[in-house]
Amino acid sequence: MNARTMQPGGVADWRWAPAWVLTFVALWPVRGIAEAVLVLGALAGLVRLVGSRFRGGGALLSGPAWALTSVLFAAYWLPELIAAIDARDRLHAFGEVLIDLRYLPFLWVAAAAVASEAGRRRTFGGLALIALVWTLDALVEAVCGTSPLFWLLDQAKHALSGHGMCTASEVEAADRLAGVLGPCNLKLGIVLASLSPFALAAARQRLGQLGWLAAAAAIGLVVILAGSRASWLTYALVLLWTGWRALGGRKLMAVFAAGALMLVVANVLSPQVHERVQRTTLALTAQPGGMDAALSGRGRIWSAALCMVRQHPLNGVGPRAFRDEFAACDPQPGRPAAWGSGVAFHAHQIVLEVLSETGVIGLLLWLAGAALGWRAWRYADAGARERARPAMLALAVSVFPLNTHLAAYSTFWGSVLLLLAALYAGSLWGRDAPVATGPQS
Repeated sequence: MNARTMQPGGVADWRWAPAWVLTFVALWPVRGIAEAVLVLGALAGLVRLVGSRFRGGGALLSGPAWALTSVLFAAYWLPELIAAIDARDRLHAFGEVLIDLRYLPFLWVAAAAVASEAGRRRTFGGLALIALVWTLDALVEAVCGTSPLFWLLDQAKHALSGHGMCTASEVEAADRLAGVLGPCNLKLGIVLASLSPFALAAARQRLGQLGWLAAAAAIGLVVILAGSRASWLTYALVLLWTGWRALGGRKLMAVFAAGALMLVVANVLSPQVHERVQRTTLALTAQPGGMDAALSGRGRIWSAALCMVRQHPLNGVGPRAFRDEFAACDPQPGRPAAWGSGVAFHAHQIVLEVLSETGVIGLLLWLAGAALGWRAWRYADAGARERARPAMLALAVSVFPLNTHLAAYSTFWGSVLLLLAALYAGSLWGRDAPVATGPQS
């Protein structure tokens, strides 16, 4: 072991980072514990870095990786800070800003987890395994009616607190396959769609085209049964990118044809899928409310978001303040909402969320972060791109602007997006990344 590795803060001191990342992801079904793991890991990393006065930083991450992770954090966090200046509830807004500072060491440690070949293999392989295990668990639920993994978590919750993970009303209201996340957290489809690049890359690497096809079919069935239409689009983008590389154009067309047939069968056999397909077809009608009904009321939400943009164009209404401002901008006040009772909590579209909550300044900062992330990709060599491809794809499809989205500034989805950003930066510019001299072709 060389001196760089032996010194405090060197590589050997960070071998826990891949296990920490995987523990955090595996605990997503238990949101409070997952958040505690994120915070404790980020604090441990920060204490270790401060204690070593960042000595050995070059052994932990390359200079470009340090810069890229910090820039991506700034593109996410600075819009919050600027938006909080004149938010209606400044105390709450600045509280959110201060709490989100935990994400900076979180990004550093997550990037360090994949900065070496061994760490990258453990982390990406572990993410693939988690995605595939959750897929198999959901398939068991589709056949038997119960997710074995969620049942175990629910029993543990009963033993510890006397009540389950979800209330009876939440279980009754569930309208899709819930899997390990449970009927009170119906995000399995979009989570699997975002993690699928890791699973498909691992399946292809180990078993070739047949492995890719088997994994794509299994995850695809779960995404259809468990996912929103946003997750269907997200997964279709993943299949398009990875399938083109794995199979070529003709075979990929056959895969999409098989996927369309799978959707037709699910439409016939699953009332929940049928309802979502039927709702989508409303967009093709000539009725005035057809498009809004097809979008589950999102047209109304987006109109409110645009109203907020007009009223607060520079720095928005403040982080997570959409719900507080919705009533004042609701274009149909007093009318029942397609999503049920209550106000809308966020814009359900990442561009409109950033614009409404952080304004034009926030959107420009997000675009600057995206531009620098793309520039880093262009300047990386072919080997670095290949290493980072699963993380890059997972991040790209999760923020694809022509889709609907979960709240980017929420605790859960915000941490997911920032984790993917850190994995991208760390795997693209590992510890021994060569210094780029110009964009690669």
